[in-house]
Formats: sequence, structure tokens, C-alpha cells
Amino acid sequence: MKPFALAAWLLLAGSAHAADMVALRYLDQDPGDPAYPTRILVTPDFLRMDGGADDGDFVLLDRRAQRVFSVMRESRVTMVFGAGSVPRKPETWSARLERRAGATGIVRYRLMLGDVVCSEGSVAPRAASDAARALTELKTALAATQYRVWRDTPPEMRHDCDLANLVWEAGTVPGLGLPLEEREFSGRSRVLQQEAREPMQPRLFRLPQGYAVIDAPS
Repeated sequence: MKPFALAAWLLLAGSAHAADMVALRYLDQDPGDPAYPTRILVTPDFLRMDGGADDGDFVLLDRRAQRVFSVMRESRVTMVFGAGSVPRKPETWSARLERRAGATGIVRYRLMLGDVVCSEGSVAPRAASDAARALTELKTALAATQYRVWRDTPPEMRHDCDLANLVWEAGTVPGLGLPLEEREFSGRSRVLQQEAREPMQPRLFRLPQGYAVIDAPS
């Protein structure tokens, strides 16, 4: 992330119109796999995450209802995830957030669990603040589901950092600002490629008709 690019975002932050949507384009990579694009579109009411294709699979967060919909085109199924609830943190929980100033307008962070770095990267506290809030809302809405997945995973295949990144500290990092880059303990990474304002396209935030709707356990 180049400092001059971030400065341009901050200068343009007040020029958005009500009919705009924020478009974030990240490059994600899972360990051992090729990198792939992720597009995130944000409005006051919705967040949509997809691979960049308007007619592909997508995840939709209804920000007001705090419900998440996962749309799978080929099988014509929409999975619905409610916010649910998660157990309280155990008294021995030792997660902490370390922060330090980076380049102008950038904060670097490390989310620690004991001596283990669960995730680290950088954020822009003043860039696309509503998009950062929406990312926090998405993680929070999915926290109960993520806890269930962790609980049902064989002990030898799970890690407490999953609880830190996805459950009990889910909103901590995006709560700092817009994520610019992130690397998790597992090796998964994400780097912001572009942040822009684009004309609103309401059709991208509508669920397809005629699909089977399945409520996911949480």
C-alpha cells in the first residue's frame, strides 16, 4: 500500500454521494493455493462479498437485520446465517492487540494469543470508515457459526487462534480501520488492491428468486 494512494483516499473521503457504493478489491491467498480476487461492495444497508463477477456466487450481509445469506448459483440454494450468540470468554483467555504507527495514516497491528501471533497487518483508520464498520458487522454476525464450526472440528485440526480471529476478537481488527493487509497464523493472507466509489447497483444486493432457502445452525 503506497502512502500517496492512501492520502488520495482521505482527500476524496468527503466527496461520496448517497447513490454511491464503496467497492473494495482484495487479493486473497490460502496456503499452497494460487491467489484469487475478492470484491466487497458496501452500502448503508448491505455488504456483498464475491469473486468479482456480478452473476457468480456471493455472500450478502443485511446490516440492519444482522443476517448473512450465502448464495450458491449452481445448486440454486441460499444459506441463511443468523447472528446467534457465543459462549463467554474463559477466564484464562489471554488475547491482546498490539499497535504501532506505520506510514502516514496507517496503523500496524498484531493480534496475540499468549506468545502466538494470530494475525498481523495494517489498517487505515480514516479510509472508508463505513466499509470498515460493515466488515466488523459481517464477522460479528458470523461469530456464532464460526464457533460451532470450531467446536465440531477434531481437536487435532483446530487452533485457539481461530477463536481469536473469528469469534471472541472478530471485530477487533476491522474495528481499528479499513484492513489494508492481513496475514493469519495459518498462512492465509489478504492485501487491498483498490478502494473506490462506484454508482449504486441495487440489483447486486437482491437475493435471487426461486432458490431453496436453508437456515444454517448457529
